[in-house]
Amino acid sequence: MSVKSAKDKPKTSKPAKISRTKRPDGMSLEDWQIALRRDHGRTQEFDIQNLSDDPVYSEFVVKNSESRSSYTVFIRGKNLGENTCTCGDFTTNTLGTCKHLEFTLSYLERRRGSKSFFDRGFQPAYSEVFLRYGKQRDVCFRPGADCPRGLARLAQTYFSDEGVLLPLAVPIFDEFLSQAQALDHDMRIRDDVRRSVAEKRDVLRREEILKAEYPKGSKSAGLKKLLKVPMYDYQAEGALFAARTGRCLIGDEMGLGKTIQAIAAIELMARHFGVERVLIMCPTSLKHQWQREIERFSELPAQIIGGLRPQRAAQFQETGVRSQESAGRNQEAKSPRLTPDS
Repeated sequence: MSVKSAKDKPKTSKPAKISRTKRPDGMSLEDWQIALRRDHGRTQEFDIQNLSDDPVYSEFVVKNSESRSSYTVFIRGKNLGENTCTCGDFTTNTLGTCKHLEFTLSYLERRRGSKSFFDRGFQPAYSEVFLRYGKQRDVCFRPGADCPRGLARLAQTYFSDEGVLLPLAVPIFDEFLSQAQALDHDMRIRDDVRRSVAEKRDVLRREEILKAEYPKGSKSAGLKKLLKVPMYDYQAEGALFAARTGRCLIGDEMGLGKTIQAIAAIELMARHFGVERVLIMCPTSLKHQWQREIERFSELPAQIIGGLRPQRAAQFQETGVRSQESAGRNQEAKSPRLTPDS
């Protein structure tokens, strides 16, 4: 009879930990970031509370006792994009997951019977309009087990065969909701859906207005006199793009005129969309340069934020340039009354 010593016992190798600073060879940036959140989330010791009787397909409050932060996680499956979290990382990273989601999935996978629930899939009696997160955010319709035929037929008018809201249905989305409510069926819709539809409508409205004002795009005559100096066509196109989308990253190389494009976008927003105040956050060393550039290229007034708190609060009423270094202590900027238009 042979006895194996500790030295002779086969070693169980743990999977290598994903580096947080260097992307592994052969792994895409997206897969790397997903893996980091999965590794990090599944090793956390968060507190978790189920808000319904369903042991898996439910809403869970995930709390971090150290930071005292808490977020709501909606579980609808095991795949990316099926679930939702209310944390800032999830709503902005376009990955379809976050550490709170991964923690919740890990918690559920360890519970007895969870595999059969996941294999069965999410099959609620109620229908649901939800926002699917990922590289592209889509408003989707999921019919419930008790979905009446009338609602299913109505949804076919507004949603694709895959259940995605049709582009032409965005402006009339409220009509779908009104007709659906009249069918006396439990159809649920989350707040992020309403925000997403509102944002899409705003983009469509800005596109229509700018197309009417500048029918030839960057070559339109009206853009030639938008600022004190004429812009190159690519700069005008960048300004139009920023004004249309409402949020973007101007990533031109140094020296190609990112500042003038930003100022032109501000001018467009002010002239056509009623924007009265814009808050520019920049390093302290650049705030006077920003003021000079604004005065050089436009007729817009520029105010540098400084002084004691009462003075800063008054200055926030106007178009301002704020030092990034003082962003944390300028709490008055977070007041709804002082929130900038853009």
